[in-house]
Amino acid sequence: MQTVLSFIAFTGFVAFYSWYKLRNDTLTSREGYFLGGRSLTGIVIAGSMLLTNISTEHLIGMNGSSYRNGFIIIAWEVTSALALVVAAWYFIPTYLRMGLTTIPQYLEERFDGTTRTLVALFLLVSFVVTLLPIVLFTGAINLESIFNVSEVLQVSKTQGLWITVIGIGAIGSTYAIFGGLKAVAHSDMINGIGLFIGGLAVPLLALLDIGDGNALTGLTRVFENSPEKFNVIGAKDSVLPFGTLFTGLVINQLYFWGMNQTIIQRALGAKSLVEAQKGLLYTGILKILVPFIIILPGVIGYFYFGDAFYDQQDMIYPELIKKVLPLSFVGFFAAVVMGAVLSTFNSVLNSTATIFSEGIYKRLINKSATDLQMVRAGKLTSLLLAIVAILSAPLVAGAPDGLYQLLQQLNGIFFIPIASIMLAGLFLPKISATAAKTALIVGLVFYITTTFIMPVDIHFVHIWGIEFILNMVVMFAVSYIYPVKKVFNAKDRGLLKLEHWRYTRPLSIALVIAILAIYIWLGQ
Repeated sequence: MQTVLSFIAFTGFVAFYSWYKLRNDTLTSREGYFLGGRSLTGIVIAGSMLLTNISTEHLIGMNGSSYRNGFIIIAWEVTSALALVVAAWYFIPTYLRMGLTTIPQYLEERFDGTTRTLVALFLLVSFVVTLLPIVLFTGAINLESIFNVSEVLQVSKTQGLWITVIGIGAIGSTYAIFGGLKAVAHSDMINGIGLFIGGLAVPLLALLDIGDGNALTGLTRVFENSPEKFNVIGAKDSVLPFGTLFTGLVINQLYFWGMNQTIIQRALGAKSLVEAQKGLLYTGILKILVPFIIILPGVIGYFYFGDAFYDQQDMIYPELIKKVLPLSFVGFFAAVVMGAVLSTFNSVLNSTATIFSEGIYKRLINKSATDLQMVRAGKLTSLLLAIVAILSAPLVAGAPDGLYQLLQQLNGIFFIPIASIMLAGLFLPKISATAAKTALIVGLVFYITTTFIMPVDIHFVHIWGIEFILNMVVMFAVSYIYPVKKVFNAKDRGLLKLEHWRYTRPLSIALVIAILAIYIWLGQ
């Protein structure tokens, strides 16, 4: 009963806080619904970015992977800080100067309308077949484990997971469809605070238990039990070889933190460049700290359970929660887990609504659409995609290398081709629209072929790097045959103040030093 009451209390508080912050807002305009009225501050942006990124595919998937593989997967997290530095310095000033609402909008201005439409379709498909189902399913695993939904309702475990997936999907859809970006962002901020409190409590309580009241003694015992799991340098045959940091991983991180609509939409809703840069760099600080929440618990789980869950790695985090958290705290943490799921789920829905309404509905279906009609089209799109994601969620069960690894493999289908043409658009003015469209298709076919149809014996992150180089070669070759007709210059629409935050440089340097220090300290 304590678990249920604390769950309801925290979840209810987040809902009330979101309603309170939006009670006087108008959500029928494009900017009000899709960009929070361009009013978001650095702290809200950072909290929302983190919660949009960190969901149960991290809490469950990454802790499951670290249980099995150790700290080598830390690269997914700490290198994010470097990408956020680049986004703060180079990407977000360009986006805000142009007054962008979506990333595909940039591609239309830089290349042409067909490129924008292709990328918009890529993104919509990627959200509904990769991210949303995995987020829903991992959230269901955690909540089913904590609340024993199947036992309470006297149904099978599979039916319990289905019921939980539907419940999460219904609540998340309500947030996204009726509240828009501002509701998502403010609920994310509160859930983000809860995630850090609850997420840090799990390893801390476990280490206190292991160390007989002394967390440092507990950490020493965990290290002595399996020192190899604290190594951050992945071998060539590991789940994430060290060499991938210098090939495809850097491209993926630049895309995810600087060009991914779901993430960067928070910064696009900033009230000024200063607040956008604050949000990006604050997120960088949080990403350096996040391994204490989504990697260390998995290694602690290995101390407690050994190889007992080796073939069910995605169950290790729920088991650890039940072992170390007091009953009164389990409900609070379940609410935090729910918040993490809802954050990613409703953020993706809000982004799909934005992309569809701005990039497809307004341009191709109803060119004279009013703001109200665009908002309604976005809400309908969110509802339809939510239904498809709910129906698809159970299909991702049983991933051989864990759900997080599956998510990254699937993301590569769309992320790398889009990253290639975005980087070319931003830094190579002589790349033409024909070249960009060609590279999109070539990259897509290359990755699907080499990863899923005729798999090659190369790590998929290295394949990302090869694909990126291939795309660049293709774009240079096609641009030579079909050259760009007019060099693009980003126009300043004068919507926001574009003065840089005075602490951008020192904080960026500090983040780079922190990344290097982690690899020097934990490299073996």
